[in-house]
Amino acid sequence: MDYYAIATVLIVLSALFGYINVRFLKLPITIGLMVLTIIFTLILIIIGQFDDTLLLQERAFIEGIDFKAVLFDVMLSFLLFAGAMHTNFEQLKIQRWPVLIFATLGVLVSTFLVGIIMYFVLQLVGLEVAFIYCLLFGALISPTDPIAVLGILKQAGAPKKLETKIVGESLFNDGVGVVVFLTLLKIAEGGNHVTIGHIAEMFAVEVLGGVALGLFLGWITYKLMKSIDDYDVEVIITIAVVMGGTLLAQKFHISAPLAMVACGLMVGNDTVRNAAMSETTETYVDKFWELIDVLLNTILFVLIGMEMLILTFQVNYIIAGILAVPIVLLCRYLSLWFPIKFFAKKLDFVPNTNLIMTWGGLRGGISIALALSLTQEMHRELFLVITYIIVVFSIIGQGLTVGPLIKRFAK
Repeated sequence: MDYYAIATVLIVLSALFGYINVRFLKLPITIGLMVLTIIFTLILIIIGQFDDTLLLQERAFIEGIDFKAVLFDVMLSFLLFAGAMHTNFEQLKIQRWPVLIFATLGVLVSTFLVGIIMYFVLQLVGLEVAFIYCLLFGALISPTDPIAVLGILKQAGAPKKLETKIVGESLFNDGVGVVVFLTLLKIAEGGNHVTIGHIAEMFAVEVLGGVALGLFLGWITYKLMKSIDDYDVEVIITIAVVMGGTLLAQKFHISAPLAMVACGLMVGNDTVRNAAMSETTETYVDKFWELIDVLLNTILFVLIGMEMLILTFQVNYIIAGILAVPIVLLCRYLSLWFPIKFFAKKLDFVPNTNLIMTWGGLRGGISIALALSLTQEMHRELFLVITYIIVVFSIIGQGLTVGPLIKRFAK
């Protein structure tokens, strides 16, 4: 199936499920789409027990989509730029130090806690998995997904300073998580020669290089938009900077997601908006990127729901996935405990910040994409099932309840 046909099917399904959700379910769009896609897939599986024609066609359709490439090479930069552009920049400056610690130390601590605990839990359910592979799982599941978080927190009604912590952390910690994952992946592949120097170099190139590129692109965008007043061209400039910036980042092996986060924050902050955009331009730029955000989110969560068809659901895999849900939540809670205690006296934290950040730290497509990077020797099928169970629980279970949780405890 060609790319146009694949895109057409995904958009038609997204439109259909989106309509059903708005008309009948009235759930947040990301949750509603995932629920409807899972129901649709389960119906196909049931029908497939009698006539497997449709089931085989959908499975072939999903197998023909490179989920990892679609997310990392196409969608992620657009989604992160859109999310960062609408993030409260002034609040992020105030909360920059806890956000930085959450996105670095928090990810590292969670990675090792999850890896250690899962190593013993998997043995309890009869699965012998090397410790390094458990650490790899810890690295791919520890970063919270900015796409899932941004989509659901918009409707959760969180206080701005709390929302900034959760959103800010999720925007930056995927870059750190990917560096940790790639480092552990090299070790798992037999690269025991990886040293602290190699890790520091990878971090500097990926993370610092990505942020530097993003700020540079944001400055260029600001200069170009300030010199003209034509909303059509200015919208096109923002599209060009995302697509061109992503290609540049990939060429120089630096973090395209972090580059787009930095660029989006710079273009979206009030100083640049007031200096470079007329009211008409600001309206068109905002509406365009809101539409891109919604469109790509709908396609992404339909894809996540359909990924169920290519998973290997064995009983011990499912048990491991169910046990992993509370383990991952506990490890996140513990990884946030020290930074929150440290900054609590310096910054005015919302009550029960740790509890809310733990429950509001959702996992999504990024974790699934990283799990798909594993090889069969690294127990790819096992960790895909575990990751999928955590992501579904995270999006549906945590996503539906984070709003009431915030209203009850953030007082």
